[in-house]
Amino acid sequence: MRVAGAPISWGVCEVPGWGHQMAPRRVLGEMRDLGLTATELGPAGFLPPDPAARGRLLAEFGLDLVGAFVPAVLHDPGRDPLPDVELAMDGLGEETVLILAAATGTDGYDRRPELDTKAWRTLLSNLDAVTVRAADRGRRVALHPHVGTVVERRAEVERVLGECGVPLCLDTGHLLVGGTDPLWLARFAAPRVAHVHLKDVDVPLAERVLGGRVPYTEAVRDGLYRPLGRGDIDIAAVIAALEGSGYEGWYVMEQDAVLAAEPPEPPGAGPYADVRACLDYLAGVAS
Repeated sequence: MRVAGAPISWGVCEVPGWGHQMAPRRVLGEMRDLGLTATELGPAGFLPPDPAARGRLLAEFGLDLVGAFVPAVLHDPGRDPLPDVELAMDGLGEETVLILAAATGTDGYDRRPELDTKAWRTLLSNLDAVTVRAADRGRRVALHPHVGTVVERRAEVERVLGECGVPLCLDTGHLLVGGTDPLWLARFAAPRVAHVHLKDVDVPLAERVLGGRVPYTEAVRDGLYRPLGRGDIDIAAVIAALEGSGYEGWYVMEQDAVLAAEPPEPPGAGPYADVRACLDYLAGVAS
């Protein structure tokens, strides 16, 4: 299996006020010590924006860059998202997947608008335009259905699948919280999957988020995401479905975490221990 890490598993997030933000060198060092050889980019400012400087830093820790999460407003008829998306592409290598989130235009993931017909038409058109532009430049792009964005719920995921050609980032956690069975998607739409984020989930808490009874950020803080194998998603079945379909991309362990303070040094509690548990689970799945 092609397994990568992500800074959000160490609580590093683009949302203002999300929680304590760990320093890059500690996060990258813990990834290295866990045996990971690849990572996603993290939020703007976490790693150097200059590709050469960023490459030197990652090489110091033996890490390749496999994905970059890029929120973009894609549904506003008065806004052209292509210049910002192209700017993001400029800083990425050909092997790095640009992971688009259909952002609302506001900070955070606790509220989102419902789109009208015109906004949906704009969103779908922009998704196709970004997909074509990425292919023209030898880049890869994937839309990430994500809680608190305009593509969150199952009906929205199905509409994207049916009405445009953008590849998908299959995030087991965000899909489930939004009401989509990730195993169904892995089986039904495997040819569209270009990138994978693995999370396990506390389903009762996810149902409270879906029903609007608990804000997403509060749920993450309270343990919405669990180490792989300790939640309610059949992660092994999702992986088996993707591998059986010929999926050749990365599996990124991405457990959104909210930290109150700097965690203790490994190998005690904290992100290091949670990611270690995920790696141990995946080793069992792959054996």
